[in-house]
Amino acid sequence: MSDEQHVGPLVHPDEIPPWLHALTGDVAAVTESVNNRGGDRTRWAQMFHRDRRPAAVLVLFSGSWEPADDHPGGVPADAEVLLTERASTLRQHSGQVAFPGGAADPGDDFPVGTALREAREETGLDASGVHIVANLASFPVPPSGFDVVPVIGYWREPSAVRVVDPGETARVDRINLRELLAPENRFQVRRSVMGGRLYQGPAFFVDGLLVWGFTGGLLAAISDASGWDRPWDLNDVRPLDEMIERAGNRQESGFSAVHPRGLTDPGAG
Repeated sequence: MSDEQHVGPLVHPDEIPPWLHALTGDVAAVTESVNNRGGDRTRWAQMFHRDRRPAAVLVLFSGSWEPADDHPGGVPADAEVLLTERASTLRQHSGQVAFPGGAADPGDDFPVGTALREAREETGLDASGVHIVANLASFPVPPSGFDVVPVIGYWREPSAVRVVDPGETARVDRINLRELLAPENRFQVRRSVMGGRLYQGPAFFVDGLLVWGFTGGLLAAISDASGWDRPWDLNDVRPLDEMIERAGNRQESGFSAVHPRGLTDPGAG
């Protein structure tokens, strides 16, 4: 595994769709947004985890190359993001929505190699159609004790994706980005214990999927930094457990997963 990790764009801007330029050109804005606006979990993690192991997730966007005129930031009508849902039978983070990804293996070209390998193993992704455009800074993820690097990719030649192992993953989906970001699908979730706030952060509810925690916070930060946001109600704060019930799955309401596998089992690959 390589010890070097470049943060920022990995290719010339001419090789990146214009609607992704704001994201890849200023990755520090995403980091700041996650830390300041992405919910309590990042600050909590920074306090409690000192020696964290490396992991990576693939944040994979598809869609037309040219920006659209009818949406903030030029998000095309056909733009999508690849998400997975963990199996409800897993012991940890069951039923939660995540980016594909996982813990680094010794032979990986980290972080890009890790993200692509895990995505292939989890979703059947054909990596030959993926153009990696940038790495974001790493983020701590409790309670697993990992530093997770989001790897940004543009899916220039989308391939079929599927659930590879039903014991680990319940669902693999390409979610329309405009629908995900629609104001009516955005809110915050909150979990309280004995009247005190344990967690509050951005969330999305789309196509039966409740997206929150690390995944929800990162998507919210990416949208904010990219100029994709349409005004939504930050004061719409909903109980996390109620939204999990609405999603209709057996999702665990602890801190959310980053990906379908790997972080809760460092040896998983």
